Amino acid sequence: MKDDPEQLDLFEWSGVQVSATADKAEVLNGMYNERATGRFVSFVLGRRHYEIPAKGCGLNREWQIRTKRERSI
Repeated sequence: MKDDPEQLDLFEWSGVQVSATADKAEVLNGMYNERATGRFVSFVLGRRHYEIPAKGCGLNREWQIRTKRERSI
């Protein structure tokens, strides 16, 4: 039929190739330092689990410094 919808490949003409890894976004797991709020944030399978304020949190000071340096988001 003439009125049947046609599937178009939007990237066919652009020369852009999308890799298989581009579909899989990095999933956050573990504790991260959130610079915008100044909190340590726990992520489980990419979902925010809980937050701990950086000031007065009672966690090991060396761990806090290392986490701020290596795992800031």
